[in-house]
Amino acid sequence: MNIIFMGTPDFAEGALKELIRAEQNIIMVVTQPDRAKGRGKDISMPPVKICAVEHGIEVFQPKKVKDPEAVKVIRDKKPDLIVVAAFGQILSKEILDIPKYGCVNIHASLLPEYRGAAPIQKCIMDGKKETGVTIMQMNEGLDTGDILMKRSIEIDDEETGGSLFEKLSRLGALMITEAIPLIEAGKLIPEKQDDTKSSYAGMLNKETGAIKFKNSAVELERLVRAMNPWPSAYTKFRNKTLKIWKASVVDDIETDDIYQTGTITNITKDDFTVKCGEKSLVIKELQLEGKKRMSAHDFMLGVRPEIGESLG
Repeated sequence: MNIIFMGTPDFAEGALKELIRAEQNIIMVVTQPDRAKGRGKDISMPPVKICAVEHGIEVFQPKKVKDPEAVKVIRDKKPDLIVVAAFGQILSKEILDIPKYGCVNIHASLLPEYRGAAPIQKCIMDGKKETGVTIMQMNEGLDTGDILMKRSIEIDDEETGGSLFEKLSRLGALMITEAIPLIEAGKLIPEKQDDTKSSYAGMLNKETGAIKFKNSAVELERLVRAMNPWPSAYTKFRNKTLKIWKASVVDDIETDDIYQTGTITNITKDDFTVKCGEKSLVIKELQLEGKKRMSAHDFMLGVRPEIGESLG
């Protein structure tokens, strides 16, 4: 069947590569426009575009996929199926109605849980023990379409946003290659989502990673893992931004009740401890503004934090 693939970041690139490997007929890739990136503002191509170009697949990059001109380009291709993975734009009913088999989405959660843009990070922040991927028949709602296929995986205790991203990207890629022949054969039975069990995972921004030490250490340790590698969990130390890359939770020490939240209460040769709203956070890996990422041990050799100093 003739397939249009819509996607933009690394998560979608994995699915596109797997579809190409499976010799599916990808007639066009639709992705977001190239963007200026980094301090030098160099123009950067989306990972999906790079993959498509490498394999000689036509690329279309509309600013707004809902525009009539963009809809016409897609319609003129006469796709049988549109596969969507982290595309970054909402599809109109006009587009949804074009393919014979409709549009299917690779979503990185066990729908109806975590509809929205950041399900991977949100499930870690919430302390979930499992997540997964859903192949969904798209409709006009936000991740509200019928479920075609769903598979779960366990979330490790030390799982980061980056490591879970990789696992779910691989799982989604394998699932969509399995799903397409079943869709064509009419062997996947759509299952309605239970809206009463739905939850939402909104888009991340830099502020999402701001550490508030009034929160519990358990919450903050999850935040550190979820925000790794982007947008990172961060605080302030001596008027500089301090990113926290790895931490653990510890019970408060006996003298901890004399300190305010955000205060360093204990220092060892390998780490230091910060009081939180409940329990304390042991900082193990971090990055001070203008410096490289390093262990807490190396950080303390150069910076020498002191008990009683505050973060935040």
